[in-house]
Amino acid sequence: MTESTPPYAPLTPDFILNALESIGLACDGRQLALNSYENRVYQIGVEDAPPVIAKFYRPERWSDAAILEEHAYTRQLAEAEIPIVAPIITQGKTLHSHENFRFAIFPRHGGRAPELGDPETLEWLGRFIGRIHAVGAIEDFQHRPTLDIRSFGVESRDFLLNNHFIPPDLQAAYHSVSAEALEHVAHCYERAGQIRHLRLHGDCHMGNVLWTDDGPHFVDFDDCRMGPAIQDLWMLLSGERGDMTRQLSDVLAGYEDFRAFDPRELHLIEALRTLRLMHYSAWLARRWHDPAFPHNFPWFNTQRYWQDRILELREQIALMQEAPLNILG
Repeated sequence: MTESTPPYAPLTPDFILNALESIGLACDGRQLALNSYENRVYQIGVEDAPPVIAKFYRPERWSDAAILEEHAYTRQLAEAEIPIVAPIITQGKTLHSHENFRFAIFPRHGGRAPELGDPETLEWLGRFIGRIHAVGAIEDFQHRPTLDIRSFGVESRDFLLNNHFIPPDLQAAYHSVSAEALEHVAHCYERAGQIRHLRLHGDCHMGNVLWTDDGPHFVDFDDCRMGPAIQDLWMLLSGERGDMTRQLSDVLAGYEDFRAFDPRELHLIEALRTLRLMHYSAWLARRWHDPAFPHNFPWFNTQRYWQDRILELREQIALMQEAPLNILG
């Protein structure tokens, strides 16, 4: 499949039904496309049974071994009675293929966004992530990547500059500010020292947390990887420094019920935020040949977009030079 060919062009409604029926599911014809850009995810009606969620993996992104390692991790979490959504074993396996597409089937779980302004909610989320990390620390991934400066920062910057996504009149500014930002990221890592890596969810934004009356559950471990524990915590924080300090203390009050937190990792919060910002721009650029991306992200790659990214990196440079957040006692 070439970059000029839309990656999901063959994924028609008939193809999707045929794929599920190839593993023995009797579909009733109902399909609902769910909000997903990296992969394609559908709610599929099943005769005389609840609907299921079918996830079709982006071609050539992950190896089979990496996907199966994700599945094994989520099933390990589920076996520890941690409320996450793990793939269903069908015909003795979790990863299936139909023609050129690999897919997995998941149970449908509803929910709402958590109330991050509520200290009890933050503490509950902290306990939840602490339980995930307690299992994640048992062993390492062998086939999935590590969140590091090179893959998220250097390679992202190089891709954007080498493929001419930055407007000519902003290239010098982006070249300079992105290089300086990565220098400060490296300094943050140096201040933190030797940090233990563990298996993470990897993408703990609130779109991947669903809340019910029974509490939270995580979905979509597609970006799970090795990295520092704080990566799964800092995205719960927002607002001014005082707000984030209080939020962090609430989160850690729950987290440390299940796993000790290394306070040296606080040096990494703004560094990881900087890496995520750079990686996000490169992710959009790498996927720009997929028609779903220009349609859903029309503001990307405009003059205003890159002006804002340059300003954003300058702000991150300033934040990375500040002292790390404190933990309230």
